Amino acid sequence: MKSFTLNNGAVIPSIGYGTWQNAREDMVLFALQHGYRHIDTAAIYRNEDMVGRALLRSGIKREECFLVSKLWNTRRGYRTALKAFEETLNALQTDYLDMYLIHWPCARGENADDVNRDTWMALEELYGKGKIRAIGVSNFLRKHLAPLLETAKVLPAVNQIEYHPGYAQRDIFLYNSERNILTQAWAPLGSGAVLGLPLLSELGRKYGRSPAQICLRWCVQQGILPLVKSTTPSRILENIEIFDFVLDQDDMAAIDALPETGFSGMHPDTITF
Repeated sequence: MKSFTLNNGAVIPSIGYGTWQNAREDMVLFALQHGYRHIDTAAIYRNEDMVGRALLRSGIKREECFLVSKLWNTRRGYRTALKAFEETLNALQTDYLDMYLIHWPCARGENADDVNRDTWMALEELYGKGKIRAIGVSNFLRKHLAPLLETAKVLPAVNQIEYHPGYAQRDIFLYNSERNILTQAWAPLGSGAVLGLPLLSELGRKYGRSPAQICLRWCVQQGILPLVKSTTPSRILENIEIFDFVLDQDDMAAIDALPETGFSGMHPDTITF
């Protein structure tokens, strides 16, 4: 497994196993047993306890696995975030996280930016105490991230956003990159919606790879970390076999130029949860 180095020096495996809508402990265990060392969960997924059990069952040393969770929207704010973090640690049966993220920005209301700042202060405090190795955000666009950076004492290590062929959020990706904030891609396969695109099938034949592997290679080759979910053993294995080929620049550009496809519809300014 290759890796990225975060802006605070922490090393993170360059593909993560995503657990959204995944309640299968055996599949998390399978992923761990077959090379994955980066597991992404969240309080709202209601599976932190399952992820914790899988990690314990795997026999892998805790320090060898990069474990990530996220703070849910109803727990934003300084004191509530601190309490929610302790609940996450208990569920995962660990005494620290490798990374903790604000799941979605507070995007509405006159005090939205203040809520984000207060929440970030809690994460900074936990980071300072050594309870988290890196802190970051998720689904923050430029207009949400810029006010946070004005007062942040710790620069976010990552910004996790929806990013896949057919929905490349270039503006926020470039904004992140200019500030040495790593972009993570959730739904890097467009939740499966992009896998039937003729271009990806054509490139799959050209490189002797699956359309999913083309999507993941496209992410990694840009310096983006994909978080990929599957509960099919063969696909779990296939998804990390992307480090022995390179897409040429014309093919990268062709993927970049795809029309909008597979967008989840979830935008931080319009979500209702």
